[in-house]
Amino acid sequence: DDPDPQFLPGPGPGGGLCFADGRRRVDYVLVYHCKRRQSQHRHSVVSNGNVPSQTPTPSRRSTKGDISEAVLEAGLGMEPANELQDKIREEFERRLQEEGLEIEHDKEMRTVRFTHLHVPWSVLSREAELLKIRVPTKKTYQLKEKTGLMGVISTFWTKINQPFQPGVPEPQDPRTRVLSQPFSRDKLHLFDIKPKNSLFSNAIRGRIVYEILRRTACTQTCQTMGISSLLAKGVYDSAFPLHDGDFDSSEDKENRNDRQMLHEEWANYGACYKYQPMDLIRKYFGEKIGLYFAWLGVYTQLLIPASALGVAVFLYGCLTVDTNVPSQEMCDEHLNFTMCPLCDRVCDYWQLSSICSTARASYLFDNHTTVGFAIFMSLWAAVFLEHWKRRQRCLQHSWDLTGMEDDEVRKVQSI
Repeated sequence: DDPDPQFLPGPGPGGGLCFADGRRRVDYVLVYHCKRRQSQHRHSVVSNGNVPSQTPTPSRRSTKGDISEAVLEAGLGMEPANELQDKIREEFERRLQEEGLEIEHDKEMRTVRFTHLHVPWSVLSREAELLKIRVPTKKTYQLKEKTGLMGVISTFWTKINQPFQPGVPEPQDPRTRVLSQPFSRDKLHLFDIKPKNSLFSNAIRGRIVYEILRRTACTQTCQTMGISSLLAKGVYDSAFPLHDGDFDSSEDKENRNDRQMLHEEWANYGACYKYQPMDLIRKYFGEKIGLYFAWLGVYTQLLIPASALGVAVFLYGCLTVDTNVPSQEMCDEHLNFTMCPLCDRVCDYWQLSSICSTARASYLFDNHTTVGFAIFMSLWAAVFLEHWKRRQRCLQHSWDLTGMEDDEVRKVQSI
C-alpha cells in the first residue's frame, strides 16, 4: 500500500516548499503584516539620578498546532485594529483546521508573517469528489492511425513542424489515450493511482485549498465569508500557492521540474517561434489559464497572414506614392491652389500645398489595395472564429472538459 502522501517528500528539497518536517508540501500561503507601536512608559528618577532599566519580558502565544512563539515586548504594544485582526485570523485558521487543513506558522519574528497550509490526502480526496475532478483511470484506448494519402500528408506535416515543437517530454505512444472519470473514494481501484502524492497536480491541489478558503466563514469575531473578504478587510495581505522550486535552468535536462521546462520552452524569447506546450501549461496553471493561452496562440498564429498582407499594402503605398495624381497635385506649389477659409471671420485663406505631407502619409495606408485588405479581414474574422471553435473542442476532448458544464449544472441543482 502507498504511504500517506502527507509523509512523502514535497516537490523540492527545502527552500520553503515543505513544512519544517521536510515531508508535507506547502500547498498555499497566507501573508499578513504584524504592526506594533511604541507604548508610553513613565520613568521614575531614583536618588542617584539614573533611570531604571526596562527589562524585556517574553510573552508566548500558542496555536492549536502546538507552535509557540516568543515575542520580546520591550515597551511594544499591539494597536487595537491589529488586535481585532489577530482574533479574526485565529478564528479563521481554527475553522481551516476544522475543515482538515494542516497549518504551520512562520517561526521567524518579523513584520511580514507567513502561514503555510497543507491539504492531506483525506481532505484532498473528499474535496476532489465534491468538485467532480476527473482523474485518469486504468482504461486506455488507441487512436486509429491514418493510412493512405492522409497518412502521408500527416507524416510530412509532422516532419515540417518538428523544429517548432517545444522540448518537453511526450508520452511514449502519442496515439494512446487514457479514459478519465470523476474521482470517487469508493472506486479507488478503478483509477490509475501510482503514488497518491502525484495523483492530483499542484494546480488541482491549489484549487481545492482555495475552495476551502473561499467557503470558510468567521462568525464570532466578524460576519465574514471567505478569504476574499479577509483580503479586502486587510486581515491578510495576500494568499497564493507556491511555484515548483526555482526556474533557473538545470544542467540535468531529464530532472527538470515543470516550472523550469515552462521557463525554457515557453516563457523565453528564444522559444518564441515554437508552439506552446499546452498540456504542460494546463498541468501547471489549470484548465482556465490553459484555454486562455490556447486562444492567444490561435489568435497570434492567424495574425501572421493578416500582418503579412498589411505590410504588403503599406509597401505598395510607399512604392506608388510618387505616382499618385491627387498627392502630386496637392504637393505642386506651382499650381497655387488657394482654398477658402475653414471658419468665418477668424480663419484666413490657405494653400492646398500646406497639407502635402498629410496627403502623402494618408496614401500609405489608404490606397487602391486597402479595399482588398478590408475584404480579406472580414473573411479572416470568420475563419478565425471557426478555427478557434474547432481548436476549443479538440482541447475539451483531450483535457476531459466536455462534461464539465453538465456536472456544474447538476451540482447547482443539488444544492
